[in-house]
Order: sequence, then structure tokens, then C-alpha cells
Amino acid sequence: MGWKSHGFRFKSGRKLRKKVREKGIKIRRALQTFEIGQIVHIDIDPAVHKGMPHPRFQGRTGRVVGVRGRAYLVEVTDGGKKKIVFARPEHLKPQGGSNAV
Repeated sequence: MGWKSHGFRFKSGRKLRKKVREKGIKIRRALQTFEIGQIVHIDIDPAVHKGMPHPRFQGRTGRVVGVRGRAYLVEVTDGGKKKIVFARPEHLKPQGGSNAV
């Protein structure tokens, strides 16, 4: 009897998928910066594997509470608990819709 792999991206094919015309990496998202205390949305870019938060946090909104190297620490509520999510800027969007660098 073989065992199935339950890796990091297990059962997340639909969630972490891009449409044909959206494929590739947007350099603008990699260069954006955030201030501590700023509210951000977690929007995972499946083309960038490095610094990708767990798929359960896709679509969540949180507050930037710190910086570690190029990654940001985002405080998110998950099941009534506060959790810290490490995410690179490629996987974050500022609240308010503007994607200015």
C-alpha cells in the first residue's frame, strides 16, 4: 500500500492557479514596500515559490507587524487566534486597491 504525499501545496491546485494570460511574474509586486502597521491582503502568486505563505491564508487580510530580510510578518486572525504569517511582497497587496510601489 503506497502513501500519498501531503506536501505544502496538497489540494491547492484550484486556489494556486493562474489564468493563461496572467502567467508569469510581475516585477512591480516584487518591488513594492510596506510600512509597519499597514493593512495588507494576502494574495498568493503561484509563479513565485519563495516566501509563499500557506494556502490556508489565501485571501486573508492582516496587519504588517515586522520585517525579516525581504519578507514581511503579517498578523492574521485564524480560528479566533492571532497568527504571524511570513510572506514576501510578491504575495501581498496593499489595502485600498492601489498597487503603487
